[in-house]
Amino acid sequence: MRRAFLLPLCFIFLLTRAEAAEEVSVKDLRYWSDESYTRVVIDLDGPVTFTENRLSNPDRLYFDLKGCKLSKDVDTSFDISNGILKSIRVGQFDNDTVRIVLDLGKFERNNVFVLEDPYRFVIDIYGEVREDTSPADRELSGSVVRLPSVERKSFKRLPGVRRVVIDPGHGGKDAGAIGPRGLYEKDVVLDVAKKLKKILTEKHKIEVILTRDRDIFIPLEERTAIANSQKADLFISIHANANPRRDVRGIETYLLNWTNDKEAMRVAARENAISIEKMQRVQNDLQVILSDLARDNKRDESMRLAHNVQTSIINTLKSDYQKIVDNGVKHALFYVLVGAQMPSILVEISFISNREEEKRLSSALYRKKIAEAIAGGIHEYRSLSEHVAKVNGRF
Repeated sequence: MRRAFLLPLCFIFLLTRAEAAEEVSVKDLRYWSDESYTRVVIDLDGPVTFTENRLSNPDRLYFDLKGCKLSKDVDTSFDISNGILKSIRVGQFDNDTVRIVLDLGKFERNNVFVLEDPYRFVIDIYGEVREDTSPADRELSGSVVRLPSVERKSFKRLPGVRRVVIDPGHGGKDAGAIGPRGLYEKDVVLDVAKKLKKILTEKHKIEVILTRDRDIFIPLEERTAIANSQKADLFISIHANANPRRDVRGIETYLLNWTNDKEAMRVAARENAISIEKMQRVQNDLQVILSDLARDNKRDESMRLAHNVQTSIINTLKSDYQKIVDNGVKHALFYVLVGAQMPSILVEISFISNREEEKRLSSALYRKKIAEAIAGGIHEYRSLSEHVAKVNGRF
């Protein structure tokens, strides 16, 4: 009821630690936005406690970061005006509290979560989707690096999967895993992503956006924001695995979910660039996000996509290569998948730490077969989606 917002709705949250021991600085505020979604990221230099409140007349959502100081070079006001969000304001509320205020428009809901190393306080704001805007005309706005240009081709709009965002992991200062012969993960996955884009575009008539098309660093939270803001039907992050044991090999595909599998947590910790101890703690802090996944059936769709892609990769490679190990579909909490509003998976295409698999990953032919296999899995997923749509009378 509207009356419920006349008084503050106050919830107290904890950013990963019991209490911030020292004063923390708010170093920057970044955002990505379109007409139905905005992601706000507050960069911090340590953990803080915070409260979330909502007030009416005018309708606004605000967060008080306790034990915090606002750095002098942080912009304090951002005009959004995208329908769901009018503006963002940030200021020093009192001696040890920084307040972030979101002036709301046609607001539906929000999620809040925290990422570590470095510390980021992330707010996702959702509103109604406007049907009068063509996906091809949507662009990200905000203090971010612009997307690679989207080719304005005529695509046959098929139900289920029309646009896919492909995310080549790592990049720039983040090399990812490095093989025993010096092969960089960031280079391998970028090449696979480019090959995958070509196949999906030319063969399957699916529009593809890459989160990066060159050797640059993009924060994990920005990659998800690109997928959300571009209204992607699928989000696929591509990585090469690594293990201290050089004999470990194989292919595995992940979807976002809680897990007690130590090896899955180790992989997620490596991709998240945090320790395994932090990985275990972070899982408990993101239960709200995981609950949203279950409620919106995104977990089931991601599971189906993951199985389609994993099966396609294994079957494709087994016909040409020996010792292809199927490590299966697994669950883990990858930062890059948190907050994705579409079926999303992370594919570990081989172990770059294994000498034989590193040699394969250095081959253009092997990388092309990986790309073809991922495309095949996406095609299988789309075909089933179209069948379901027909059965339900939506096609």
